[in-house]
Amino acid sequence: MTDRRQETAETERLALKAVDLGRDDAVALSRGGHAIAFVAGDNNSGAAFIDRALALNPNLASAWLFSGWVRANLGDTETSLQHLATAIRMSPVDPLMFDMQNGVAMAHLYAGRFEEASSWAERSLREKPDYLPSLRFEAASYAHAGRTEDAQKVVSRILGLDPGLRISNLADVVSTNRAADVALLSEGLRKAGLPE
Repeated sequence: MTDRRQETAETERLALKAVDLGRDDAVALSRGGHAIAFVAGDNNSGAAFIDRALALNPNLASAWLFSGWVRANLGDTETSLQHLATAIRMSPVDPLMFDMQNGVAMAHLYAGRFEEASSWAERSLREKPDYLPSLRFEAASYAHAGRTEDAQKVVSRILGLDPGLRISNLADVVSTNRAADVALLSEGLRKAGLPE
């Protein structure tokens, strides 16, 4: 990434163009909403476009996945879990299953259910072993659950994959902008041994 601010602005511009041109296309709306939420950081607008996609096509599993992620990032973990369960039920062998499971881990972590969060992160990692978001949720969940040794092992693995990750730059790689969620994740990773 050469210029994060410029690339974020360009992503947002293109996503807004996609949702404008595809206002009657559930895929365009859900993908555009996803980009607006996760790259541009506007979870409310992203959720609105994803909701519109689901109104057009309630059978689009990826839209349920994106909705689950955005709802967790907005602090509505129970709706997040319902939407993620719908995605999993609708597409049980989906190539994005690891991300669906990771979303469930995230929602449970943000809700303070650390054993459930670590269990879902483990499932995600069986599908995609080096998926950094799942590794971060797994380490934080282990640490909050008092499984310090397990958490430290996961942080060692994280640092092997992303040697530059620190508590100080964690906000750059997470999709939530809710201070309480960033603090919860940071505290768990700090307990697990992620450097400041």
